[in-house]
Amino acid sequence: MTCVLFRVGVDVQAGSAVGVGRAHLKQNDVKMQDNNIEPGETLNFSSAAKLACIGMAMLFVAATASAQTVGGTSSVAASAQLTMPSQQAPVQLTLADALRRAKALDPAVRLALMNERTAAEKPTQTRAANLPTVSYNSQYLYTEGNGTPSARYIANNGVHEYIAQLDVHQALSLANVALYRQSVVASALAHDQTEIAQRGLTVAVVQNYATAVAAQRKFDSLQQALQVARDFLNTTKELERGGEVAKADVVKAQIQFDDSHVALQDGQLALENARVALALMVFPDVNQSYVVVDDPAQSLLLPSLDNAEAEARQHNPALDAAFRAVRMASDAVTAAKAEYLPAMTLDYFYGIDANRFAMETPSNPRLDPELHGRPIQNLGYSALASLTLPIWNWGATHSRVKTAEELKEQAVEDREFAQRKLIADLERSYGEAKVAKSEMEIRQSSTANAEESLKLTLLQYKGGNATALEVVTAQDTLTLERGAFADAQTRYATALANLATLTGSL
Repeated sequence: MTCVLFRVGVDVQAGSAVGVGRAHLKQNDVKMQDNNIEPGETLNFSSAAKLACIGMAMLFVAATASAQTVGGTSSVAASAQLTMPSQQAPVQLTLADALRRAKALDPAVRLALMNERTAAEKPTQTRAANLPTVSYNSQYLYTEGNGTPSARYIANNGVHEYIAQLDVHQALSLANVALYRQSVVASALAHDQTEIAQRGLTVAVVQNYATAVAAQRKFDSLQQALQVARDFLNTTKELERGGEVAKADVVKAQIQFDDSHVALQDGQLALENARVALALMVFPDVNQSYVVVDDPAQSLLLPSLDNAEAEARQHNPALDAAFRAVRMASDAVTAAKAEYLPAMTLDYFYGIDANRFAMETPSNPRLDPELHGRPIQNLGYSALASLTLPIWNWGATHSRVKTAEELKEQAVEDREFAQRKLIADLERSYGEAKVAKSEMEIRQSSTANAEESLKLTLLQYKGGNATALEVVTAQDTLTLERGAFADAQTRYATALANLATLTGSL
């Protein structure tokens, strides 16, 4: 019997036990490695020794497996779980899906949405200042007596006074009305700010999405260029062996092959960076596996200039925000000037204000003979109207009015600038999109011509009518044109996204 023992180890990367189960048994022989035994030497043992050898091997394997178990879970299995690649299918990411995911994750958009929700609550709060309020007041006043039913203090109605009443309060102020109108406009302005943030995010997502698509195309083009360079290198070597070309052609082909290999590595790095940049915007996990399925250069269409102008004037949040800022400034001036006007408050009280906490108080025939023994009614009502007329506050109101008017003038200037800027941005963005579209079409045609030129040059080279330099030049030209075509598509998609920030439609 032969027993061959192997060391049991753990391959962390593969997540599997190495050497487990690698026991080779051979009848009547046992092979062991010891200080006094040469490797591979055969020793004969008795049956008891054979059983002891087998038992030691089994104990060794069991002890090793137990040592790798922590908390009831094998470390080998845990390592396999950590290093095993995800078996889930990659996410099919469309451009619309990318925009939706990005809006849910972008911190700036989430902050704008939170500010919008907060501003939406302001009108409710400021409106309450212009509406009646109802409150309940309950008091107990004790005053030191003076031996009579009245108290020592004339302000109180007796030694014991109980107050339990409802108060309907109404404040009439032009300043409160102006503040309410201002809060309504501020809520709409916060919505405009959210729309501006979302449109800015749209530009970034479209640009990164188009960059990822272009990076993938460049990488595919570089792979094709490497294959062409490899084929050309093999061709030059075969022709050199046949004595048809010189060694210089092989050197040129080798240089071209090496350059293509380096360019492919750079293209792979650019592709990985582009995919990570896009994943950072649209996925909680930047290592999420995904596949971009849209071509922004084909799915996004350039509208006519008339339609773009009409949409920009009707659906531009920056212009709307400028107009609303002027309205808010006007309301601020009104609120400041309202401090010159009187303010009025109205109160209606209903309840108890008596010396006993009861609906009725027994009358005293000696003190109240006109009641003829009837009880005194404690439940009743009262009304109060007050008028506050401002007279002098050391010029504070005048200063606030002056400040509000200056802010209004600035808001008007900002609105006029926003109108001019909209026209300029629209012309610039539309011109950029138009030129980018033209370049994309030209680059597409140039790429097709470069592919045809390379095919013809290779055929001429094999026929002895072209040099190796011409082949290399044709290869470089094709690679450059493919890359330029991909960049033109990215430029066109980005230009359309920038135009969409003005028109609102992508």
